[in-house]
Amino acid sequence: MLRVWCCALAVALSLSVTPALQSRETRSAPRFVADPGWLRMPADLVHGEISAVDVDRQDRVWVLQRPKTARPGAGQRAAPPVMIFAPDGRYLRGFGGPGSGYDWPINEHSLAVDASGRVWITGNSRSDAGKADDVLLTFDSAGHFLRQIGRPGASRGDDDTANLSAAADIAVDLTHRDVYVADGYGNRRVIVFDSESGAFKRMWSAFGAPPPPLPAPPARAARKPVSPETGEGPPGFNGVHGVELSHDGLVYVSDRNNRRIQVFTRAGRYLRQVFIDRNDSAPQTASGMALSTDPAQRYLYVADFGNSRVLILDRRALKVIGALDGNFDGPHLMATDHRGNLYVAEVPGRRLLRFTLVKPERRVGKPSSGPAR
Repeated sequence: MLRVWCCALAVALSLSVTPALQSRETRSAPRFVADPGWLRMPADLVHGEISAVDVDRQDRVWVLQRPKTARPGAGQRAAPPVMIFAPDGRYLRGFGGPGSGYDWPINEHSLAVDASGRVWITGNSRSDAGKADDVLLTFDSAGHFLRQIGRPGASRGDDDTANLSAAADIAVDLTHRDVYVADGYGNRRVIVFDSESGAFKRMWSAFGAPPPPLPAPPARAARKPVSPETGEGPPGFNGVHGVELSHDGLVYVSDRNNRRIQVFTRAGRYLRQVFIDRNDSAPQTASGMALSTDPAQRYLYVADFGNSRVLILDRRALKVIGALDGNFDGPHLMATDHRGNLYVAEVPGRRLLRFTLVKPERRVGKPSSGPAR
């Protein structure tokens, strides 16, 4: 027996669902309709905080959640950390959690499904330095363990190429055998491993420079007066939280505490940047990202975590052209499916939201009444 996902139906209806959720600033941005009741869970399972989402080649939706934060009712139990849903929202199966031969993260954070169906997972716990989530795990699509990079609590900082330090996000490029990791809770870098061997390949920090030798400063205090900032911003990443790779070989990195997105080549050469609500009061903005699935990937979607909204950027111009009108609660990591629909994982809100892309209407011109002139 299936039940409509409780959070989606009861809470996501607060998303001001209109005939079409349209960007506020321009009509050239894509338009979406909220789909609050699409995700369905078995009646005996309940999830906790939703930290990450990805979509595979069959448009199955892969969700990473935190079972330790679940609140089961009578006759219920916490769902597995990894949950797989059919495109129509039906729960298919799940897997994950502590097991033999690998170190499952204390606090699940990011998930990526590569083109071959392998599943990559990181955590971001740093509360106990000796057990910190300094690993990157790989499983096959059935949940069988394949590889672990790093060991819990083993990170020696940004110069350590064998361990991560509470990594935040993952992007996989099998064509070039690259796995990009936003290693940003404990470190200040993007690090790249070989997708087949796990060997270290390269790394960089802001502006393509080596990671700074000093730890990142604390994030700006929340809800306090802000002195307007100008210029290029700090020389190092601070809270690098998201990484996306476009079809044309550009690497997009969200530098959350510095409230910006920087763009690089695959090799780590810096190209340009855009600030996301730089001088708003929120200390953290650019969190997760997703690319539109049209052939040119014209749009970059950005989760502004601190201001609880999702922005739409023209990817080529790297300019904000719109925002989704939704009652978000800490949008975190995101993904798109092959139909262009957008999925948003919320940690505080404990929701996975789907926004269905509204296809533009085709205009049919009147028949010509005479020869063209």
